[in-house]
Amino acid sequence: MQSDETQKPAPRIPLMVGVKYRRSYARNNQIGMLKNISITGAFLEAAPEDLAPRDKITINFTVSGREREIPAEIVWRNELGCGVRFLPTNNRDVQIVDDLMYFVETKRESRREVLDGIFKKVA
Repeated sequence: MQSDETQKPAPRIPLMVGVKYRRSYARNNQIGMLKNISITGAFLEAAPEDLAPRDKITINFTVSGREREIPAEIVWRNELGCGVRFLPTNNRDVQIVDDLMYFVETKRESRREVLDGIFKKVA
């Protein structure tokens, strides 16, 4: 069995979703942008350079009017942002991430269908 340190991350879905996040012990939220997401983690484009690997944060997700704060851990950091690993505490945490991924993919599929229809008419 592989340890958490050697496991490959789950496949990512590209997206651009603004989120609020804060360090676990902080009071004020910061604003960041999720650039990709999987069921296990995401890339958070964030400004504060004080985030470092192993820091714990809470990310606020809003999907279809539902809002959840999901705990996460910084896995790595570079000049663009950081990789985060979700630390879900219950099934609702996992479900909102899964729902966000579903909505992103569904929207992308709808766009493809529209473009395919346009290209068929033009051809």
